[in-house]
Formats: sequence, C-alpha cells, structure tokens
Amino acid sequence: MSAERAAADMPLPGGDFRMLVTRLSFQGMMSLGMLENPLTGKKGSDAKSARMIIDDLLMIRDKTKGNLEADEAEHLDRVLESLEVAWGELEQNETAPADS
Repeated sequence: MSAERAAADMPLPGGDFRMLVTRLSFQGMMSLGMLENPLTGKKGSDAKSARMIIDDLLMIRDKTKGNLEADEAEHLDRVLESLEVAWGELEQNETAPADS
C-alpha cells in the first residue's frame, strides 16, 4: 500500500550556502514582481522588501568575502547582479511620470 506524500512531508535541505542564496533570491524576485507569490497566486512588487533582501545579500557577500568557494561566490554575485538590475527597472517604473 502506497501512501501519498505532501510537500510538507519532505524536509528541505539546510546548511547549503547556494541553497540559502537561491531561497533569498526567490524572495527577492517575488518582491520585485518577477515571480508569482505561491500563497496568493499573484505577482506584485514590494520595493521595501526587495531592497531589504538585496541589502541582506550584499551584507552576506561582505561578511563571507574570502571564505566562500569560487562557485558559491560566483552564484552570489550572479544573483545580486540580477536582483540589482530588476531593482533598477522597478525604481524607474515607479518614478516614471504616469501618462496623462
């Protein structure tokens, strides 16, 4: 007899730096309106939350400088670059004058 398993029954891996950065990047992408929020099923931006996540990742990069493996540092840099570009686009869209 095979019982169905739910996602909640499967523990997520912890203690992996790349996975931590990836989880934070998903939160950042949701806050930037790039990804759908799985709880609401909708996309929406929250500039303050997005900036907080980017700042947290910048702090992690600064605090771990020299202690990361090359692939970990590259992953963090790529994530930050992607989020910073999206942040810039969000800022431009929010400050652009509305069409009359």
